[in-house]
Amino acid sequence: MPRVKRGTKRKDRRKKILERASGYFLTKSKLYQAAQEAVERGLKFAYKGRREKKRQFRSLWIVRIAAACKLNDTSYSQFVSGLKKAGIELDRKILSDIAIKDAAGFTNLVAQASQANAAAKAARTAAKA
Repeated sequence: MPRVKRGTKRKDRRKKILERASGYFLTKSKLYQAAQEAVERGLKFAYKGRREKKRQFRSLWIVRIAAACKLNDTSYSQFVSGLKKAGIELDRKILSDIAIKDAAGFTNLVAQASQANAAAKAARTAAKA
C-alpha cells in the first residue's frame, strides 16, 4: 500500500475547527481534540436553539393576542375559533402585530370573529330543532 501524507487537507480541516473554537476557554480554543468536541457541542446547541426560537416566538405571539382579546372581552380560543369560522386566515405573527400597533383594527377582527361564532351557534340550534 502506498504511503499517504495528509499535508494541506489535514491542516485545513484542523484550522477550520480551531477558528470556530476561537474564544473558547483554555484548551478548548488551542488543542484540536478538545476544540473539536467543544465545537460539535456548540453546533448541537445552536441547532436546537434555532428550533426552540420558533416555539418561543409563537408562544409570545399567543400571549400578546390573548391579552388583546381580554381587553375586548373575549377569550383567545373563542377569537381564533371565530376567525376560522369567518374565513379570516391571518397567522399569529400578523395578529400579534395588529394587536400591538392597531387596536381599532384588532377590535374590528374581534367583532367579526364574535359574529361568526354567533352565526355558527344559531345554525347549530336551528339544526337541533
